[in-house]
Amino acid sequence: MAAHPVSPLAPSAYPELPAVAGARFAAALSGMRYKGRDDLLLIEFATGTKVAGLFTRSSMPGAPVEWCRKILPNGAARALVVNAGIANVFTGKAGAQATKATADGAARAVGCKASEVYLASTGVIGQILPAEKIVAQMSKLKAGLKAEGWMTAARAIMTTDTFPKLATASCKIDGKTVTINGFCKGSGMIAPDMATMLAFIVTDAKLPADTLQALLKGANNQSFNCLTVDGDTSTSDTVLLFATGQAGNAPHAKASDKRLADFRRALAAVMSDLAQQIARDGEGAQKLVTIDVTGARSDASARIMARAIANSPLVKTAIAGADANWGRIIMAVGKSAEPANRDKLVIKIGGKAVTKNGMVRPDHDDAAATRHFQGRDVRIEVDVAVGKGAARVWTCDLTHGYIDINADYRS
Repeated sequence: MAAHPVSPLAPSAYPELPAVAGARFAAALSGMRYKGRDDLLLIEFATGTKVAGLFTRSSMPGAPVEWCRKILPNGAARALVVNAGIANVFTGKAGAQATKATADGAARAVGCKASEVYLASTGVIGQILPAEKIVAQMSKLKAGLKAEGWMTAARAIMTTDTFPKLATASCKIDGKTVTINGFCKGSGMIAPDMATMLAFIVTDAKLPADTLQALLKGANNQSFNCLTVDGDTSTSDTVLLFATGQAGNAPHAKASDKRLADFRRALAAVMSDLAQQIARDGEGAQKLVTIDVTGARSDASARIMARAIANSPLVKTAIAGADANWGRIIMAVGKSAEPANRDKLVIKIGGKAVTKNGMVRPDHDDAAATRHFQGRDVRIEVDVAVGKGAARVWTCDLTHGYIDINADYRS
């Protein structure tokens, strides 16, 4: 697969992620699909590391998703293995055997139980995963583990991504400084339902697994569940949060504990940053689009309407062509079938009101709206005037580049 041009929305510089005590990284080239680049990642975690996870709600989950779901109730993690290029989805018994062989191989290398090894795969659906190629790299990966491997890790899990995605934040728990680092991959097949393509967050905080799970779910609803590129939910969606426990803070049993407020803020910040990076790297994307819906019957209703706008090919192509056709936004709100007051609904493009009293405003400046759509960061606001519900969704425009990438994905 040929590399695609780097998104014009890519960051001009990447953050320097500090080491997180209790986590070490190594990457390698397995040879299963790509040439000349790492496609296999191993992360080793310190004994006592806790884990939380969220996964796709697709009825066609991959074998790695099923493996992680099975072991997650144990709450313990010693390793993570990720491969790029082959998704290990719709591969029957062979897929399950490949996950077991991979977990066993990593467990031998790290010195832990297979049930403490988490797995994720991304790439083409329907191809058998050659676990022997992964297992053959385990000794090399183990020998190459180091604490400074964040960029290497982010690059190793890329498929159609045009740039690596990383974020970091720090916070305080009981006066102890805690670090939260994250990296992810995702560019197409993005309409998360409980997660996004693949995302991994590592912290040195000491937290029980059930508390970690509640914290992850709350942050996920503010980040990856507010993201769509093309409306297609992946069979492999996985987000995992690992806590190595090395920061020295006192563990807290409830996610709602006031002493965890700064941690909740920092976790949400890291995950929101990563989610927006995925939208910026949407396949063929030229523009980041932020959609805010307010005045809805509920937050859930607002999110449905925001996603209807974000997933509309007509809205997305209008943005791509810098055609400020606000009628397509009206259409998208209406097709959602969610409560909205047609005669009080207000649309804003770039912060400037377009509609009033069920009509276009007489002073609407179409040229200004067009100029806003010509920019790299597009902002659409819709108040549907029936309640207090609100939601934000990030997406991107739909260009011919999306077709170019996906028409030859397997070649």
